[in-house]
Amino acid sequence: MSPHEVDCHTVKQKIDANHEFILLDCREQEEYDLVNISASRLLPMSEIQQRVSELEIHRSEEIIVYCHHGMRSLQVTNWLLQQGFTDVKSMQGGIDAWSCEIDNSKIRY
Repeated sequence: MSPHEVDCHTVKQKIDANHEFILLDCREQEEYDLVNISASRLLPMSEIQQRVSELEIHRSEEIIVYCHHGMRSLQVTNWLLQQGFTDVKSMQGGIDAWSCEIDNSKIRY
């Protein structure tokens, strides 16, 4: 696991503890509509450069990004860090890991 990754169990613990953070889904709308984590906010990787201003007020807050398997979210995490965001991590394994390890009622694709 890279220093910019967090596992899905840690994310679940943060949600359950009402920990303040932004859970950012960087998949596309169709993927989000198929399955998502209810606490998440959709901002597709394909639109993030044009829409990064939507995250500006959260620049110093904790942001955890997820996608399908963790590849895109790690790219988005690294890009946000390069843009000066200070506390960004990728959820390792993405929504697929979440579906397998946290909530098996979530469909896998």
